[in-house]
Amino acid sequence: MTSSIDFSQALQTAIEAAHSGAATLMAYFHRRDDLVVEYKSRNDFVSQADKDAEQAIIDKLATLTPQFAIVAEEGHSVTKPDAIATWYIDPLDGTTNFLHGIPHFAVSIGLIAHQGTVLMPGMSPLSEDTPIVSVVYDPCREELFTALYQGGCQLNGHRIRCSNTQSLDDALLATGFPFRDFSFEEEFQPTVQAAIHRTRGVRRYGAAALDLAWVACGRVDGYWEFRLAPWDVAAGVLLVREAGGIAKDLYQQLSWPKTGNVVASNRQIFEDFYAMLAPSLKKPD
Repeated sequence: MTSSIDFSQALQTAIEAAHSGAATLMAYFHRRDDLVVEYKSRNDFVSQADKDAEQAIIDKLATLTPQFAIVAEEGHSVTKPDAIATWYIDPLDGTTNFLHGIPHFAVSIGLIAHQGTVLMPGMSPLSEDTPIVSVVYDPCREELFTALYQGGCQLNGHRIRCSNTQSLDDALLATGFPFRDFSFEEEFQPTVQAAIHRTRGVRRYGAAALDLAWVACGRVDGYWEFRLAPWDVAAGVLLVREAGGIAKDLYQQLSWPKTGNVVASNRQIFEDFYAMLAPSLKKPD
């Protein structure tokens, strides 16, 4: 895998795809009572809005970047065994918020370059799979978060950075509660207990991609969550990294948190933040 990647084309494609998906979402958001909602499992829903937005996004990505594979939440994936990179798509991050009329949800699109890929002429091949292009779009606030590998992070075209909070005592954190998979409850509860005693506060907003985007722009100082899906975090991880922060696999086993166990914060508090969480973590199977 020695081909280089046109970063500008990939980013522009992701932006266009995110806007296409968001337009579909907003059309449904204003007539939610008409939505057909399917129950995949307890507290796990998919609506026609998710499906149609995902199809709009995939149509755009497949047309403009046919060389890349696609992994999408609702199953409309495109397999390409020899692809040098893969799009990870969440067409509606924050489905429960969306269905209840809470204006806090996003389209999340991240491009992961695979190990061995040469990103640009003259660069060494990647030693591990690496997030390289990110778009998280919040259509209710009209906030477009974008990032490129080694190219910085922006909000609506303006450079953003993680917060400058120096102490965990002064930090505002975000997390996500178990709602579908309760297998990690024994790990999660002690982390919340520690956080509410060690920090300024903990928030639960219900959209992982926006939690990571908000770490990137300094609205919250740190974020952790267990057992998400790869499409929940693929874009947000790069946002944080390019905004000067740290975003890692919670168990420190993977190059990016593909299994959805994620911890992210500004650099100043990360060591203390992780040390607070670590005693409760059990090595995954």
